[in-house]
Amino acid sequence: MKFKHLSQSALAKKVTVWTIPTLLLFFGFLFNLWHVAEQQWFTNHQRDTESLVIGRMVKSHQDGIFSAGGLNGAGTATNIQQEWITSNQIDNQYAAYLNSGSFDTFSTYMSQPGGQGMIFSLFDGLMPLSPKIKLGCFYVLTALLSAIALTSIIGWFYEELGGWVAIFVIVSVVLSQWLTVFGKNLWWCLWAFYLPMIMGLYFLKHHRETLNRQHIRFGVLIAIAVFIKCFINGFEYITTTLVMMLVPFVYYAILNKWSGRQCVKWTLVAGIGSGVAIFLTLIILCFQIGAAKDGFMDGVAHIIWSFGKRTYANAEDYPPVYAASLNASTLSVVMTYMNGIFFDLNNYLSIKNAFVSNFLLKIRYGYLIVLFIAMSALLFWRSHKVMPTERKRHFIALIWATWFSILAPLSWFIIFKAHSYIHTHMSFLLWQMPFTLFGFAVFGAAVMGWTKINN
Repeated sequence: MKFKHLSQSALAKKVTVWTIPTLLLFFGFLFNLWHVAEQQWFTNHQRDTESLVIGRMVKSHQDGIFSAGGLNGAGTATNIQQEWITSNQIDNQYAAYLNSGSFDTFSTYMSQPGGQGMIFSLFDGLMPLSPKIKLGCFYVLTALLSAIALTSIIGWFYEELGGWVAIFVIVSVVLSQWLTVFGKNLWWCLWAFYLPMIMGLYFLKHHRETLNRQHIRFGVLIAIAVFIKCFINGFEYITTTLVMMLVPFVYYAILNKWSGRQCVKWTLVAGIGSGVAIFLTLIILCFQIGAAKDGFMDGVAHIIWSFGKRTYANAEDYPPVYAASLNASTLSVVMTYMNGIFFDLNNYLSIKNAFVSNFLLKIRYGYLIVLFIAMSALLFWRSHKVMPTERKRHFIALIWATWFSILAPLSWFIIFKAHSYIHTHMSFLLWQMPFTLFGFAVFGAAVMGWTKINN
């Protein structure tokens, strides 16, 4: 952020815009302070996957950061590629770390490079504190980075579309129970998913005048952002991340009236940059798996096998546990996610009527899609009737970007249908990447336009 040319009042406003959302999100992510998620769910959510990072830190302390290929994993566990880690093994992971224990055997999780485990292992070795305090510090760091990442998106909405739009986005992020339960998780490192899109938002905003001379620079920055995401938490929700990265392109293409040639050129730049990053990460992962097993080709074979079980492979080629997911209907999977709950008012109200509590107080993603369609129509109509030309272009660009952004979650639900079928305990998060953020921005813009609120 550039502060040196701002007046004191403008500086104070900018600091406020960044500070308040960061604090609201930080305390929500770290403590569930706003009670948007049921407390037991918040406490235990994705403890199984996080325990693999804890296991990596134990293994690193015991044998070095790059032992077992630097991969995350579980000590004294069954093969976690075939049978998932048990509740007792999860508890043992944390106990081993907190009590400075060690493992006799170590089962690696080979579907991601495990960069988060290596980085936390490095910090763990450098910090002269008790394991309990260090673990608390890791949660604070992760929650803070997640809060800053989402605040940077909120800040972009503020700069582009004004304060009222930003407020609607803030409220949507704070009230998202899925963002809340993921916000401090050491495995997921929520902030990394948004990094490529954030890079696009601010680069395209601040280089509008010299954009045609920035292709190489932008490609390199995208490659770095995508590499960081893939290194930190692997290829989890990678299609969503890549489509989300393109949302700023749609916004600025409409706003700045890009030609078809510009659209193709910039999409290719982003595609090449992200492709290089993904390819490099895959090569690294193959070497890691090779170090943990018998060679580079074991890594290639595992990646092919892992991709198949998450998508549309023949169920007969996989263990029976994957049969239902591989044979599931894509439409039924998408409908399951549309029926998911964005925000549950039952956490604040006690209503005994089953219909009210299940269908009215639980704000489902399907409801939000209908709401955003209505608000988009109202905003479109209003912008063409009464708004100045420049302001109209911003809101029309917002509408286009919003409905392009729905492709980000849908890409995973459809392409990785089998994974989505199984992981209904976590993949509702994808609606916030970034569809609901842009949808609530449309909602705020429509309210602002119809009530004639000026920013």
